[in-house]
Amino acid sequence: MTSTETLRGVAVPVRARVWQSIARLPFTAALLGATLVAGVLTGGLWSPLHRTAVWPWLAPGLPAFAEGHWWTIVTGAFVIAAPGGLALALAALVPIGLLEWSCGWRRTAFYFSVAQACGVLASAATLWLLTFTPWQWGHLHAAALVGGFSAGSLGCLAAMIGRLSSPWRTRAWLVLLSALFLLLLFWGTAGDIARTAAVLSVLCIDRSLHIQRSTLREQRLIAFVALVSLGATEIVVLLAPTSGPFGPTETQSGSLPDILSDIAIILFVSHGLRLGRRWAWLATVALAIFNLAGAALLLILIGNLGWGPVQELIEGSPSLSLATAALWLALLVYMVFVRGAFHAHRRRRLGRHPYPRVDEVKDAIRSFGGGAISWMASWDDNSYARTTTGLVAYQRRAGVAIALGDPLGAAEGRAQSVRDFIADAEDLGLIPCFFSATATTREALPDGWRSLVIADDTIVDLTDLEFRGKSWNSVRTTLNKAAREEIGFRLTHLTQESKGIQAQVRAISEIWAGDRGLPEMGFTLGTLVEAEDPEVRLAVALSREGDVDGFLSWLPVYGEGGVIRSWTLDLMRRREGGFGPVIEFLIASSAMTFRDEGIAEISLSGAPLARDYTPDDGRIADLGARLSRALEPTYGFRSLRRFKEKFHPRYDTMFLLYRDESDLGRIAAGLTRAFLPQATWRQFAGAGVGLLRADRAPAETRSG
Repeated sequence: MTSTETLRGVAVPVRARVWQSIARLPFTAALLGATLVAGVLTGGLWSPLHRTAVWPWLAPGLPAFAEGHWWTIVTGAFVIAAPGGLALALAALVPIGLLEWSCGWRRTAFYFSVAQACGVLASAATLWLLTFTPWQWGHLHAAALVGGFSAGSLGCLAAMIGRLSSPWRTRAWLVLLSALFLLLLFWGTAGDIARTAAVLSVLCIDRSLHIQRSTLREQRLIAFVALVSLGATEIVVLLAPTSGPFGPTETQSGSLPDILSDIAIILFVSHGLRLGRRWAWLATVALAIFNLAGAALLLILIGNLGWGPVQELIEGSPSLSLATAALWLALLVYMVFVRGAFHAHRRRRLGRHPYPRVDEVKDAIRSFGGGAISWMASWDDNSYARTTTGLVAYQRRAGVAIALGDPLGAAEGRAQSVRDFIADAEDLGLIPCFFSATATTREALPDGWRSLVIADDTIVDLTDLEFRGKSWNSVRTTLNKAAREEIGFRLTHLTQESKGIQAQVRAISEIWAGDRGLPEMGFTLGTLVEAEDPEVRLAVALSREGDVDGFLSWLPVYGEGGVIRSWTLDLMRRREGGFGPVIEFLIASSAMTFRDEGIAEISLSGAPLARDYTPDDGRIADLGARLSRALEPTYGFRSLRRFKEKFHPRYDTMFLLYRDESDLGRIAAGLTRAFLPQATWRQFAGAGVGLLRADRAPAETRSG
């Protein structure tokens, strides 16, 4: 094939995609075409149109409407004031195209038309009213003509924001409105009035901003962002001249220590707002009142002395103080409106008094039962929150309250325990989440919470377990080989074994841990400390010489009434040079022993980060898959899952439950510390280098 034929072959699908896009976005394409045609006919694409006599006949504004040129409401959307305006017009098409892609051309045309018309008319009406006042800014911009469709574009962006899910909808609305009002107050033009009015008109139509319905943590976050933004704005306007409604200001040079001290105070107080501290609310209200009092004093002085004398008196323009006072007023109104969100005080623990002890937690598990990982709640490093209907085991890491599994207690009260734990954590300024929770807890979550599948608990049914048939060839071969080599099996308790057996078990575990760049993991992965619990059972494989070739630890899973209904696999360790398939032998032998004891099922546990994610699981799941592949050479989670598939388990899904995606960064940091509480930064760095260099070959089965 020649190069020309190749180019033609490529051009055909390109043209097809272009026509498909035009068919999908007819309104956006028509708007672009009309703008280009108008630019060619008027010459605005290559020369400044706003300097010609045609401009007042096409561009909207108060002078045009005064002359009766009402058609400019329509024509003004397509004219370009100067050649550089084409780039801005192309950028303004992006939100229009996005809205049309998701909502269709009719709804897009409606929002665009309403926003464009309301923006242009509101700008002209506002400036017309200001001409009856001595306000110089109003007289200055009353003669302005505004071309382009930026008002309609922002209206479409506002309509897109209204379609977002909570809490992103509220956050996006506040960012957009804050940006518009900041531009209007400090660098306000007729175009800024039009764009602000356009967005407000869309907000009045869909009424999608509901600050009062936002959560406690969301109200605190809004206050935090507002105070930081206000402080940043004051610093920026000190370094850049402004020309807003309150008058122009020149660049003001302040001393570096004063600026740094202001930044430090704002950051300190805003951090307290994020945590919901009462003192931070009081400090913010005091700062707002102080700034408003200063602005009120300025207005009194201006009313009595005039603008010029006051400007000389304060050795600067009053404009900056008046403009920032408007922002402080808005913040003060908001702080009073959400004052109930700021009553948190420092407490070391969550929940109600008296704080539960581990003995009470174990009693609750025995009395009411629990899931496959419920006994892990009794491990060290866990804290316990008492709710109105039960208990929640959790760890507090990196500002996150990580609940372990499902709440403990009566089944009918677990939904209330979920709500109590969330409320208590957010009251303290912590980010709540539930790790390795089941579908029962997910169903009890408040509206808007998200879930991410992190593992599948592997359940093996024992009722009819016989290891017969072709599918069990591997396990049956292992048992036969163990019999030939006289490998013994014992299901016991670690503390009941002889000192020699205990010493061998510890030696095997220490050798295993020493091969890793990071220490043994915790949280949902036990160590020998947890295996010493008298209620934990130890499965030991012994060679004919009496050496320990490998061992497992099994955690009890209670049903109601103190009856053990299942066992969960925790530790898996083998001796180098011993019986090869010892782990498979131990699991099979344990399963048969439990079956004979009347146990209906066992859990081989769920290896973290070992699930096979699908494209439908989203970007967060893709991140989990990447992390799983990265950690495979060190911990072998994925190879562990493949090993457990030899026992033909069924799967119960385990979830990470969280409020929204903005929490995931902190949650990831908290989980890292929960799983590796003893790891140092040097170990993390060394492990990271090791991961980059590691061979991607399947890792040997290591731990449960």
